[in-house]
Amino acid sequence: MENPAGAEDWEAERLQLRSELGARMKAVRQGCGYTLEVAAQRAGLALSTIHKIENGRVSPSYENLVRIARAYGVGMERLFSSDHEAQQTTRMTVTRAGEGRKVRSKHFEYEVLCNALAEKKIVPLVTRVERRAPLAPGDLEAHDGEETLFVLSGQVELVVEHYQPVVLGPGDCAYFDSTLKHGLRAVDEAGARVFWACTYSDVDR
Repeated sequence: MENPAGAEDWEAERLQLRSELGARMKAVRQGCGYTLEVAAQRAGLALSTIHKIENGRVSPSYENLVRIARAYGVGMERLFSSDHEAQQTTRMTVTRAGEGRKVRSKHFEYEVLCNALAEKKIVPLVTRVERRAPLAPGDLEAHDGEETLFVLSGQVELVVEHYQPVVLGPGDCAYFDSTLKHGLRAVDEAGARVFWACTYSDVDR
């Protein structure tokens, strides 16, 4: 069976996004003066995981992005921006349609919005969610904070620990505690798009 139109272009873009993210994460780590060993210890991740992410060989999950940002003592926007200034004083920013920073993970493509605002407490994303098989316990992840999502198109299934899975369609909204294990998948072949906002706060250092 032939690949659908545009599949090769998307694969090339996916690999490019992954490579760019890895390079930025490596630059932030080096700017902190951390070796891979120190970074892995602080983030609670395997050294090989960070090495593969930095070299564009794997896509990090959202949970791992949070862990790495906290380990480096930076806001998540530092991982997504190649031109982020160390000291910023702006407290208001605008992202025009389609101009957010794109980041690819295993089952999602995130468009990170309002990236120029430093040290913000909420990370706003427009997320492309892929269809996949029903989520197993090993597919769920947890991290500090809270999340809300609003479905823009398609249908998604939200799974949150201790609750029955729920299917959400366009216009539906959910809010949940991120410390509960959770996961999201599209249920339609075409996938789905959601507006996703996650709170972010630094851990004690």
